[in-house]
This record gives sequence, C-alpha cells and structure tokens, in this order.
Amino acid sequence: MSATITASRMSRARRGTILDLVTHALTVRRQRQSLSRLDAHTLRDIGLSEAAARREANRPIWDVPVHWKR
Repeated sequence: MSATITASRMSRARRGTILDLVTHALTVRRQRQSLSRLDAHTLRDIGLSEAAARREANRPIWDVPVHWKR
C-alpha cells in the first residue's frame, strides 16, 4: 500500500511539473511575441536595439536563462 501512495504522489508531482513547464514556455512565447511588436522608439526606451529584440523574439521557447527555471 505504501508503494501505491508513493507512486500516486510522484505521479501528481510530475503532472504539476509538466504543467508548470508548459505554462512557463507559453508565457515566454507570449512575452517574446510582445517584444517583437514593439516599435523602435519603445525599444530604445527599454534599452534594446532592434537587432537584440529580434534575436530575443526569435529564440525558441525552451531557450531561457537557468535562473528562470527555478
């Protein structure tokens, strides 16, 4: 019985983790899409060049700094 309870808890933990990863990936995607729609003036205001914003917007959703994954 103990093994069943442990397996069940592990299964729930994995689902939460997977859901968290998907949610995070979609959030990153949405933020990068928003970044790609900013005009040159707004990008200058936040200290980004158009080239840097384009590079960031084109990165894959799983390509994020390590500290974002904690």
